[in-house]
Amino acid sequence: MGNLVAIVGRPNVGKSTLFNRLTQSRKAIVSDTAGTTRDRQYGKCAWNGREFSVIDTGGWVVKSDDIFEDAIRKQVIVATEEADLVLFLVDVETGVTDWDMDVAMILRKTKLPVMLVANKVDNSSEYYMAAEFYKLGLGEPICISAATGGGTGDLLDALLSNLNTKAQDNIADDTPRFAVVGRPNAGKSSLINALMGEDRNIVTEIAGTTRDSIYTRYDKFGFDFYLVDTAGIRRKNRVTEDLEFYSVMRSIRAIENSDVCILMIDATRGIESQDLNIFHLIQKNNKSLVVVVNKWDLVEDKSQEAIKTFENAIRQRMAPFVDFPIIFASAVTKQRIFKVLETAQQVFDNRTAKVGTAKLNEVMLPLIEAYPPPSIKGKYIKIKYVSQLPNTQIPSFVFYANLPQYIKEPYKRFLENKIRENWSMHGCPINIFIRQK
Repeated sequence: MGNLVAIVGRPNVGKSTLFNRLTQSRKAIVSDTAGTTRDRQYGKCAWNGREFSVIDTGGWVVKSDDIFEDAIRKQVIVATEEADLVLFLVDVETGVTDWDMDVAMILRKTKLPVMLVANKVDNSSEYYMAAEFYKLGLGEPICISAATGGGTGDLLDALLSNLNTKAQDNIADDTPRFAVVGRPNAGKSSLINALMGEDRNIVTEIAGTTRDSIYTRYDKFGFDFYLVDTAGIRRKNRVTEDLEFYSVMRSIRAIENSDVCILMIDATRGIESQDLNIFHLIQKNNKSLVVVVNKWDLVEDKSQEAIKTFENAIRQRMAPFVDFPIIFASAVTKQRIFKVLETAQQVFDNRTAKVGTAKLNEVMLPLIEAYPPPSIKGKYIKIKYVSQLPNTQIPSFVFYANLPQYIKEPYKRFLENKIRENWSMHGCPINIFIRQK
């Protein structure tokens, strides 16, 4: 079960640089303009054999000066409600600002572990300057330079010792876990209520160990699975303004704790950037996907043509991963909600699909022969053999080649598409590896 670490701090203290350093990516766009990070604010960090998720709160700031401070303050509050640990980043070059004092006041009240991190410490004199941050009342500042990586190892060691290594969730492993995700008002709770119906007594709730993921056992009509529900303690009054940041923090929890994500899209509003944000979270976590276009009862044009157009629009926005089911449903009139469950179950079963090695080679090698990887610098790339890796979380295939380093992304996609055409992996991510034979 992953832990969630939130990086907070005022603009330009280096949150994105630290985020990139921890997640070993150059994803967040780093620039000197305040409030430039967006949509790239979530990633995974592995250190000493442990993995946790990192969220950079900097990307969620409303860009106007008067509510700027206020917006960040709200985010700090949301972060303390949702994360397992907070990294409070301050800047040695500017020293303690009023705003840092403000945030420190919020953080001193929280029961979460908070680590004070002084950034931009590049030499020993700056090291002594960091001492002034003691007055924030959050203990000893850990000195780092996110840009050069100095001190980040010590930071990670300290971070892991502060993270609670709680036991895994107390639920049976082989039972599928479905998470219903989507942006606010797409109809997540209506769907869950429609499924649960009036006879909620069949339902047994098991509180997960993460902040408040609740697993609801659903076993009727021949189904048996857990619904991952992160409804928990929603403090409505606090979050009306920054619903998007809030729902992303929530979705991360639900997505990480599930096998199959049921992504709800509002038929009356079409696919929006926030739907894509959540879709990318699902992809980053290698989860299976079922898209449900909800509120279909409110749409006037229900012709086949309209359905096709809508489906194409969704697949275009989510490309290159397009092999997933789309269901048009209505949680309110209960139209097709059992189809949603059947499909989720089917997609879950596809994760465990096994393809025999002989069959794989028999089908794939002639296809590869017909369309070999493009030669590079006059070198011909030959793929000799393919097999599926045993006991992986999602179907993973290894292609053995003489020059694996020359096989590029588009060709891997070609291989993946051919596997999808021949075996049912609908709704399920696939890994393609190319190795030296």
